[in-house]
Amino acid sequence: MLAGLSPARRRLVVGVLVLAVVAVLGAGAALLLGRTSDAAVREPVSQEEPGPVLLVPGYGGSVASLRPLADRLAAEGRDATVVAVPGDGTGDLGAAADALGEAAGAALERTGAGSVDVVGYSAGGVVARLWAADRGADVARRVVTLGSPHHGTTLADLAGSLAPGQCPDACRQLTTGSALLAELNAGDETPEGPAWVSIWTTQDETVTPPESARLAGALELPVQSVCADARVSHGELPRDPLVQAMVLEQLGTAPPAPLDRDDCARLSG
Repeated sequence: MLAGLSPARRRLVVGVLVLAVVAVLGAGAALLLGRTSDAAVREPVSQEEPGPVLLVPGYGGSVASLRPLADRLAAEGRDATVVAVPGDGTGDLGAAADALGEAAGAALERTGAGSVDVVGYSAGGVVARLWAADRGADVARRVVTLGSPHHGTTLADLAGSLAPGQCPDACRQLTTGSALLAELNAGDETPEGPAWVSIWTTQDETVTPPESARLAGALELPVQSVCADARVSHGELPRDPLVQAMVLEQLGTAPPAPLDRDDCARLSG
């Protein structure tokens, strides 16, 4: 195409083509840098502006088990929703995390809030962690787990050993040596973004040993470290008034803070 042009016109055409290529490359680089810059300067979730609270049930998926805590939160002026998880809470915990993600999106759209708080009871705490690790860290302000088997439970081990046919997906995923928990706990157990709190009872007979509820990087709050004489079983965690008060305390506008024996009378009164 250029062969038939005079030398001067050929230099002009080549110069125009070079400028066009440079302009296209420059625009592409600017777009890429703009995206990188946007990601780098993305504002963290505000800890001072509580949004709606999503409560995630445990193994078995009983919405009713979390109703007392949801009612207590609502009585204190919080927008509280119990998330229905698929498979009656006994199916794949990853699918339950997807359901939590959908519920979070719906809550943000409905309320116009900039973030959500999540309370995960029992296996629901593991579901909350799966969601946060995958995509929820950008919208979760606080994540509170209640008696959650973050490192598995020997009860699931026993079920898988003695009656494998009666140990569905979630049961197998909650064994102490499960691939899901090994991957979830590899490296950082509490991804950057939300503030993490783990509330559990030393008298837990479902999450065994109870110390499996410890979560590296979270504020650890065994119920008995606040009220030494508290008698709280695993099933009582969501409905116990002391535990409810502890949850409310950690979901407030102030940063999550340790509690001790000096707080017992105030929280249990």
